[in-house]
Amino acid sequence: MNPEIAACGLFCRACRKYRKGACPGCHPNVRATWCAVRSCCIGHGWQSCAECTLQPLSECRKFNSFIGKVFGFVFRSDRSGCIARIREVGADAFAGEMRRAGSYNRPVKK
Repeated sequence: MNPEIAACGLFCRACRKYRKGACPGCHPNVRATWCAVRSCCIGHGWQSCAECTLQPLSECRKFNSFIGKVFGFVFRSDRSGCIARIREVGADAFAGEMRRAGSYNRPVKK
């Protein structure tokens, strides 16, 4: 499991708290129990929504919740794009792309 990737597909290094060591990342963060996406992924043993086969991502109420949309707007992130890229290249390759490109929370287009 790559600790730099959140359950919703975001790259944790985009967060100042993570970079400063003030946040352990999504999965080990006991303060993030409010996140339904995190809870779902942990409950199913998944790194992220990229591993989900229960339903299309576009139909998932947890992933597409109001708070998720607000989060995406505030942080200018593309969670769906990140999940698609993780599915395409894998979690570790995705994390490597994000580190090299400095294009945090917007997937690298190749």
